[in-house]
Amino acid sequence: MNIPNDPIILLSYINTLLRDEYSDFDELCSSLCIKRTDVENKLNGVGFYYDAASNSFK
Repeated sequence: MNIPNDPIILLSYINTLLRDEYSDFDELCSSLCIKRTDVENKLNGVGFYYDAASNSFK
């Protein structure tokens, strides 16, 4: 699956999916067939980190 390349748009996209459709980040990655580390690296690079307690990147 193609995901947004721009990190800020990716942040919004991932957080929306986490809020509306997936109970955790691993489930989202598995369902979309994307590598967790690819998403984390891109979002960590602009200062956002996954928070399991809130199931979102902050």
